[in-house]
Amino acid sequence: MKSILALTTALLATTGVQAHYIFQQFTSGGTKHAAWKYVRKNSNPAWLQNGPVTDLSSTDLRCNVGGQVSNGTETVTMKAGDEFTFTLDTAVYHAGPVSLYMSKAPGLVKDYDGSGQWFKIYDWGPSGNSWPMRISYTSNIPRCIPDGEYLLRIQQLGLHNPGAPPQFYISCAQVKVTNGGSTNPSPTALIPGAFKSTDPGYNVNVSLYC
Repeated sequence: MKSILALTTALLATTGVQAHYIFQQFTSGGTKHAAWKYVRKNSNPAWLQNGPVTDLSSTDLRCNVGGQVSNGTETVTMKAGDEFTFTLDTAVYHAGPVSLYMSKAPGLVKDYDGSGQWFKIYDWGPSGNSWPMRISYTSNIPRCIPDGEYLLRIQQLGLHNPGAPPQFYISCAQVKVTNGGSTNPSPTALIPGAFKSTDPGYNVNVSLYC
């Protein structure tokens, strides 16, 4: 009986993990970098490395569990307007939107916990009844934002049955932006605080268009 229980528990854990995913690689300048080189690695145990965040009041919503510190993550230098790609360990499994946010560090981004203002730079939404469930997502650094060091945050909101809280799949890259503009991004929001249980789909519009 004990061995059957252990096997069942292991099977359930494995099944749950297989339904999860994590943004762990960053591509810039045409180079796909090693996992976690420029992306902050969360502090979850290995078996839960790709687990979601569901607490809307938690600072883990910024850059995932333990993501308020750099933990040796490097910072990639990019020009405003440059293309970048986030790649997951496995393709997105749950339907839901994918969004990109940025937050400017007051100094070096490696020392920044993401407690400042965030602005949204892009959304991938549904096309008809189809959601963009991919293994990688590509966009560009906005041309109009000022030079400086930023957290570049990607979020996939895994929607579930009515009454069940959505799952936030989150990672942050550390980016130094050069050749930027002079636009002060607006509107902005704090995380946590940007997402409320009363928001449709737990989503909020803090978009920046350049």
